[in-house]
Amino acid sequence: MRTFLTITASTGALTAMLAAAPAWADGKLEELKEQGFARVAIANEPPFTAVAADGKVSGAAPDVAREVFKRLGVEDIVASISEYGAMIPGLQAGRHDVITAGLFMKPERCNAVAYSEPILCDAEAFALKKGNPLKLKSYKDIADNPDAKIGAPGGGTEEKLALEAGVPRDRVIVVPDGQSGLKMLQDGRIDVYSLPVLSINALVSKANDPSVEVVAPVEGAPVYCDGAAFKKGEEALRDAFDVELAKLKQSGEFAKIIEPYGFSAAAAMSTTREKLCATK
Repeated sequence: MRTFLTITASTGALTAMLAAAPAWADGKLEELKEQGFARVAIANEPPFTAVAADGKVSGAAPDVAREVFKRLGVEDIVASISEYGAMIPGLQAGRHDVITAGLFMKPERCNAVAYSEPILCDAEAFALKKGNPLKLKSYKDIADNPDAKIGAPGGGTEEKLALEAGVPRDRVIVVPDGQSGLKMLQDGRIDVYSLPVLSINALVSKANDPSVEVVAPVEGAPVYCDGAAFKKGEEALRDAFDVELAKLKQSGEFAKIIEPYGFSAAAAMSTTREKLCATK
């Protein structure tokens, strides 16, 4: 991550936020305090999110959310695994209280949910057969090769980038999870599988398959940041979350949580929700 993100952190905005922070009396927050936990949507995509064999939820995004909610008086989080395309509808339908899943900020998503300030930043990567036989280094390369098929999470950033680059719908294969995508690549059912850099590296490293290699970052693909996503109309809860998140960043605890997973705290602290949600 640090090889392609060289970013200087700025704490001025955090200081201003903390100085101006009011005391919230939000009905949703009180509801979560009484409930004792917040229901979070995750994707089980390490290092963003993960579920251990014993059911314990971890990963950089849930770990940050757990700590912030604890500081808000909500003792724990309870996660449910969801495909990216189903997360926002699930939030809107009340099945989740918040999404903490590496759901990158885009203007259209910002119109649908109330994002926190940035938490995790990453770029895009490809997993391919050793030697990259089709010489695929960008989504456009896939579009230009009529034989190339790409696997991507349904409703995720990678699916959207492939389609926007001109890859026909019938050559963009939706897969439910990383393990399925890797298996499809190994079996020759797709030629490339795309996820964020850290997720692809974790997946390929765990597989320990010498027939698979990684291309990262993908040429021409932007760097994205996520945030915790709240239901529209629950901005008071989001704002309370933001204040505790800012304290976490300023104290250095934020870096201690996310950097062991490979993420850069400086990257998240160098940009804002306003910038990431701006229409280009």
